[in-house]
Amino acid sequence: MSTPGPISNFIEHHYRHFNAAALKDAAHSYTAHLQKGGSMFLTIAGAMSTAEIGLSLAEMIRQDKVHAICCTGANLEEDVFNLVAHNYYERVPNYRDLTGADEVALLERHMNRVTDTCIPEMEAMRRIEAAVLAEWEAADKRGERLFPHEFMYRILLGGKLEYQIDPKNSWLMEAAKKNLPMFVPGWEDSTLGNMYAGHVITGDVKNVHTVRTGIEYMMALADWYTKSAKPLTASAGTGRHATSPDGSIGFFQIGGGIAGDFPICVVPMLHQDLQRPEVPLWGYFCQISDSTTSYGSYSGAVPNEKITWGKLGINTPKHIIESDASIVAPLVFALILGW
Repeated sequence: MSTPGPISNFIEHHYRHFNAAALKDAAHSYTAHLQKGGSMFLTIAGAMSTAEIGLSLAEMIRQDKVHAICCTGANLEEDVFNLVAHNYYERVPNYRDLTGADEVALLERHMNRVTDTCIPEMEAMRRIEAAVLAEWEAADKRGERLFPHEFMYRILLGGKLEYQIDPKNSWLMEAAKKNLPMFVPGWEDSTLGNMYAGHVITGDVKNVHTVRTGIEYMMALADWYTKSAKPLTASAGTGRHATSPDGSIGFFQIGGGIAGDFPICVVPMLHQDLQRPEVPLWGYFCQISDSTTSYGSYSGAVPNEKITWGKLGINTPKHIIESDASIVAPLVFALILGW
């Protein structure tokens, strides 16, 4: 085992209480899950790709610390936008002070703001639209149907794009190289999803189902989980879930929303709708979220609530870090990687 680096040493010494201790505990539990022979399913919500999570996540994928990903359509595309147009991005450190007129000025320059960062429409979005449209049209003519991430994998591995950052810092590039299992529910709610709808309306793409749907993603996830999950430990408890085992697949959730709720539901679906009680529960759970416990929100639900839905067991290792994911996730990854 390599000697821990300065970030890991700092965390080990200083992160002793409250959210700091929760961060450290979650990272150690993540490592312990992998050491027991488990794998890890990662979910990415928010604008983590524009936050350049690839700087740490790409290395996690390279070192086989992440084995499948569920992300929003925005995170899928924004990693590629940054890859090809990074030099045209603009930071707006004083974004809290912008007036309506300031925002209009950004709009007129085709600079789409995400908090303190503007994504350049022409250099990023329209450039990738042209590349992916060629793939959509070609697949459409062949009668081929692919998932959104498969089109992106094809573009990245095709070698036709020019990059403005080192591609080793693109998490999607590393995922493509490994053909990592990927699930992108609600892809329609993304820039490229909107563009795709436009091209179907204009007739550039004849079959709306050339890009496969979210229901098909759930079907693919059910197949992957059933084949991949193995029991690791037997859960204690009473009632019909008394013998449900914690499984070999852990669940590490960045943010909330559809990226987290969609995939975690595959387990109760397999148990309750497909009557496959032998399929194990998720074997580890951690969520990084700034949503405090609230009224009816998925993101603000404590992990134990998931027991009642048949997603986690009573003994499943459960962690929640209530903090900013753009700060926390790279630190968790650094500790796992020994940086």
